[in-house]
Amino acid sequence: MARDPTQAIVELRHLTFGYGEREILHDVSLRVPLGKVTALIGPMGSGKTTTLRLIGGLNRPQAGEVLFEGDDLSRMDQKELYAVRRRMGMMFQFGALFADISVFDNVAFPLREHTDLPEALVRDIVLMKLHAVGLRGARDLMPSSLSGGMMRRVALARAIALDPDLVIYDEPFSGLDPISLNTVARLIRELNDSMGLTSIFVSHELEQTLAIADHVIILADGKVAGQGSPQEM
Repeated sequence: MARDPTQAIVELRHLTFGYGEREILHDVSLRVPLGKVTALIGPMGSGKTTTLRLIGGLNRPQAGEVLFEGDDLSRMDQKELYAVRRRMGMMFQFGALFADISVFDNVAFPLREHTDLPEALVRDIVLMKLHAVGLRGARDLMPSSLSGGMMRRVALARAIALDPDLVIYDEPFSGLDPISLNTVARLIRELNDSMGLTSIFVSHELEQTLAIADHVIILADGKVAGQGSPQEM
């Protein structure tokens, strides 16, 4: 069945967030369309990463709502929030791999942490996810031996290990050379479509962002300055 193009998997309604007296987001309302790749752009300090953390349930707003498929994350207890977060994959800036375990074990981590799957099935899933990002042959390597682009691809494989509905990327292109940047951008687009995901990412790489995004949200001074298709923006 075709997806409703107007449906949003995530919606922020009149959201305000800050630390102490420092307000970072003020009365922010935005939608993350289901099945699409959404880019969150804006100047440094505009609240982009904070917005991702609120969507991921890592922070709670002082006011407003963070809706995931209509349910307000800010009103959930820890058990309910944990269940929702299992349906999200997160790729942190620079990959944030565990340095003391192999590529295989990095990707296997969420499967071992959040499921009771037998190890044989974990192995099959890990190899499948590594194959999806073109790194099946790197399973026994340690993170210290990887290039920046390879680290980012391993982190992407880990983010999709649990077959999430939503994948959140914080600066996925930061620090990458042009070839690695193009590879990671292509994977975000291709995996979103082939796995039926919804993706949202923060980036300062405007050219690649507009090339792969279906929907663009511009933040400035803690407020939404505009949102729509790349052509509209």
